[in-house]
Amino acid sequence: MPPTESLSPLERKQPLSIVVIGASGDLSMRKILPALFALYCQHRLPEQFHIVGFARSDISNEHFRDMIAKGLTCRYSSADECEKQKAEFLRRCTYVQGEYDDAESYRKLHQELSHMDPAGKENRIFYLSIPPFLFLDVARALAKADLVHREQPSGWSRVVVEKPFGSDRASSDELTNEMGKVFDEVQTFRIDHYLGKEVIQNLMVLRFANLIFDPVWNRRYIHSVSISWTEQIGLEGRAGYFDKYGIIRDVMQNHLLQILALVAMEQPVAYEAGYIRDEKVKALRCVPTLEMKNLVVGQYTAGPGQVGYLEEPGVPRHSITPTFSAAVLHVQNRRWDGVPFLIRAGKAMNTSMTEIVIRFQNVPGNIFAKNMGHLSTNQLRIRVQPDAGISLRIANKEPGLRMSLNDSVLDLSYASAFQEVIPDAYESLILDVVRGDGSLFIRGDELEAAWDIFTPTLHELDDTHVKPRGYAFGGTGPEAAHQLAARYGVTW
Repeated sequence: MPPTESLSPLERKQPLSIVVIGASGDLSMRKILPALFALYCQHRLPEQFHIVGFARSDISNEHFRDMIAKGLTCRYSSADECEKQKAEFLRRCTYVQGEYDDAESYRKLHQELSHMDPAGKENRIFYLSIPPFLFLDVARALAKADLVHREQPSGWSRVVVEKPFGSDRASSDELTNEMGKVFDEVQTFRIDHYLGKEVIQNLMVLRFANLIFDPVWNRRYIHSVSISWTEQIGLEGRAGYFDKYGIIRDVMQNHLLQILALVAMEQPVAYEAGYIRDEKVKALRCVPTLEMKNLVVGQYTAGPGQVGYLEEPGVPRHSITPTFSAAVLHVQNRRWDGVPFLIRAGKAMNTSMTEIVIRFQNVPGNIFAKNMGHLSTNQLRIRVQPDAGISLRIANKEPGLRMSLNDSVLDLSYASAFQEVIPDAYESLILDVVRGDGSLFIRGDELEAAWDIFTPTLHELDDTHVKPRGYAFGGTGPEAAHQLAARYGVTW
């Protein structure tokens, strides 16, 4: 396969060290390292790159490479070529065992990085694939070990941090301020992997590269917007993390609010990171704090062959952490005033999917009203996963001798329409980090605006010990959530 130039000639020539902190963990092995291999197979990494795994696990370089090899797939090249690429990629991967708060461990890391460039001027990416409570300890240790480049003529340094970014506005501000003492805003890439998914990246193209949607993308024509995220699985061994954060902090405040911002934002001045994030911040600042009357929280109970949340290993028996939440938000500006944005997230549901549904208003003075029966209004459905695609539901005459209307769907399935391999979200986002493109990452003021929407409500839930409503494992969520949607003329 010929090289695909995604990096400039200069970027391809500059040596790069990628340090994965927490390299032996599930996220690193399942997503980060396979994404780096996929980029390597497509010739989208610099010619000289070195991957260093750093974690507490006491393993050898050989064991580390064996662990990585199990997650690598041959999606971009033939089997024979791929085996050669695997061998070369693994040769560039080394491992340093150490404690996250131990100075001696970072001296060992410093020695390992010096093998790439004894002068220490290679570019560096630090990917923090670790629990959030370790972010500051690790960042400070990296700085103390003189591993972070702040100015030229040394190469650049960038840090990637995974959500959650704090647990409310105050803790988020503290994390931002303290991390900023080591990595400034330009060096910081707060990753939300949903923003790397092809369909989400296509949202701005759909809106701003197609004139057909521009006149109707407003309160006059749109009745409501629904954004749903559901999983069929329960905790899957993540009780320690999930019970601390819950579904609102884990999914709603980041994934779903980012999607809302892309749906609601105005057109940016240009397709550049700063302009895009400016418009997202403006949209989020138009959303008032979520009101309790517009919120339903739930917690799954036992279902057929499945235990309830309170019976999951590691969950406190009296936990009130929600595993489901439905909320109604409003964007109070000229474009969206009066249009409800319904967002829903739930675990242990009857289906696994993420989708956006734009429901349009009824046709005024519709001359075909008596012929339409129970037909729905026009709907634009953007399916993120599974089966990524975009569909538009319209009314259509059924063939025959009488005037009878039925729903028809104009459907774009990504699997059918595009023969190319669709990159994983982490491939797209890590490549952007290498290139220094922050368009799909969350800026500090954007994080502030997002937390302002939820923080007072989260505190009220905690302070008043609101008990989540029960719903059976494998169900559709609490009945109260359906009633909330019905108040706004919507069915989930």
